[in-house]
Amino acid sequence: MKKIRLYIGLLCASLSLTLAQTSCTDYLDKAPESDISDKDAFKDFQNFQGFTEELYNCIPEFDKGYWTNSWNWGEDELQNVGINYHMVYKIDQGDFWGWQSSHDGWQSGFMDRNGFNTGGDRFSHSLVPGCWYGIRKANLGLANIDNFVGTKEEKDLIMGQLYFFRGWFHFQLMQYFGGLPYIDKVLPADQELREPRLSYQECAEKAAEDLRKAADLLPVNWDNTTVGKNTLGKNQLRVTKIAALAYLGKDLLWAGSPLMNKVSTGNASYNQDFCKRAAEAFGEALAMVESGQTQFGLLPMKDYGRNFYSIDDNGKVPGQSADGSVTEAIFRGPLFNGDWNGTNWGLSKQFCAVNSDLSEGGVWSLPTANYVNYYGMANGLPLDDPQSGFDPTHPWKGRDPRFYNDIRFDGEKIFKSNDVAKHEVHTEAEISADPAKSIRYADLETGGMYRSVDKGSRTGYLLYKFIDNSCNKLDDGYGFTHHFLIHLPWMRLSDVYLMYAEAAAEAMGSANAKVGQCPLTALEAVNKVRARAGVDPVAAKYASSLDGFMSELRRERAVELAYEGHRFNDLRRWLLLDKYPYTIKTSQEFKRVKCDLEHPENNEVSGFTQKVILTRNFSEKHYWLPLKKSDVSIYPEFKQNPGW
Repeated sequence: MKKIRLYIGLLCASLSLTLAQTSCTDYLDKAPESDISDKDAFKDFQNFQGFTEELYNCIPEFDKGYWTNSWNWGEDELQNVGINYHMVYKIDQGDFWGWQSSHDGWQSGFMDRNGFNTGGDRFSHSLVPGCWYGIRKANLGLANIDNFVGTKEEKDLIMGQLYFFRGWFHFQLMQYFGGLPYIDKVLPADQELREPRLSYQECAEKAAEDLRKAADLLPVNWDNTTVGKNTLGKNQLRVTKIAALAYLGKDLLWAGSPLMNKVSTGNASYNQDFCKRAAEAFGEALAMVESGQTQFGLLPMKDYGRNFYSIDDNGKVPGQSADGSVTEAIFRGPLFNGDWNGTNWGLSKQFCAVNSDLSEGGVWSLPTANYVNYYGMANGLPLDDPQSGFDPTHPWKGRDPRFYNDIRFDGEKIFKSNDVAKHEVHTEAEISADPAKSIRYADLETGGMYRSVDKGSRTGYLLYKFIDNSCNKLDDGYGFTHHFLIHLPWMRLSDVYLMYAEAAAEAMGSANAKVGQCPLTALEAVNKVRARAGVDPVAAKYASSLDGFMSELRRERAVELAYEGHRFNDLRRWLLLDKYPYTIKTSQEFKRVKCDLEHPENNEVSGFTQKVILTRNFSEKHYWLPLKKSDVSIYPEFKQNPGW
């Protein structure tokens, strides 16, 4: 490489990762002096960090990569009839080729799209090209680290980021495609590629080495470093020691999960050694969190939505408390071009599925009834437990508080404004007889005003985890008069508690296991997440056996991490993707009997049953996505995944 284009100087790079909504693109226009020699590119911290910063721009916004988006591919979500170009539809049809740009005419998926460009807007970024680009860039940086002249802290920060991203990019590819060549050197362009595919666990071991090195080099908080003080308060999106430890644990837990253990060893159970090492990595991070040594913590339930969106908050990036003192987001990608109105153009309108002119959307993401039933009762018991107290004639009563936060059900008030009269579709007499017939309220009973296969809810529920009730055309919560920003994290702290619990329990065979430096047992870690939500602890009858505990832990993951893009990969690694009931998507059918508009959770219904909308016919090949034919044709050692 004769010359390196220096994309980002340290100051500009920090701005691209801050809470500022102005884009850094203006600073990136190439000037004549930006063509510098390969040695100059790596000679000091400002230059080398400028080179390294581009790695952050290899992370796509999986929630906002297109006008409308799809990132929930398990049994959790449906989109309205007529939308056949998003990935969730393709997954439902068994068309796993659909992740590839050549099979995506709309270029709507976050996995792959034409014209990948790290300096472009949110439409220019995609995961697979970004991973391969980032791996090479990380290798270039590590190959030139000896050219760096600076302090030990500066060198550690650069190396820590390079090792983290090399491990993170490989992990992202592995979890979708299985074991791959682990590229840990700069591959010469003039030599023939012959790197073989490794087993999943072999590949995971190499990622673990990189993530361990990163954890040993990175700070817990960049604001507390000498370098970080130059950009004080603008370091929130930078990778940290806690992120490196968390992804080290995740890499090892995935390697020890049934699917990955099966393809590596033939054994379709958990690998206890990998699980123990995963729990130790998670435990190292959680020990620091629990002792108050970090800025990370669980946001109180009243601020739960701040994990995902901000509104009228000066454009603050979601993931932390209002004053910035507590951060739950462990790892977030950047906001491209400051995300100027990116949330408004499509994404915020994917959730308010109202069959009227008060909803401007055309693509709606709808929670399936089968998935909504994972939200148990506030007493901590699942709905099908005889002692739960669940009453199908009052199905919204006494539920897990996260149900009320995430889901909108029949009879709930949707519009804040009272100016709805001109939009009513029912007569005054009809509304007088049944006030829930007013468009102001979610009329989601079978045949209700909000029910439609193409312009409303197909399932009897609406998803509001990522939006405020004001996000509709009448209240204009997403309009120009407000600053509404959705930005979902790749990982947050509650996920770390739950992954630790899974790893520790499977490693030691008990919910009461405590592994490594973590002061919590597996059971205590799950209960900590539940306590934040206001849900009672795991009942003793479930905690007393490993199988019982794991059933509740998996349900807890389904609820706590609902619709954040985790479910598809969880079902895959647990070898449940092709198993009933995880193959069906259902709607909730019922008729309203009595409606309490002030307290809709007390509503009475009849005929509360589920209707199967579709069944996914998966086979063993669907546990992995197919690689591109152009890639597997390069050389024989780079083989296609079985069945594709």
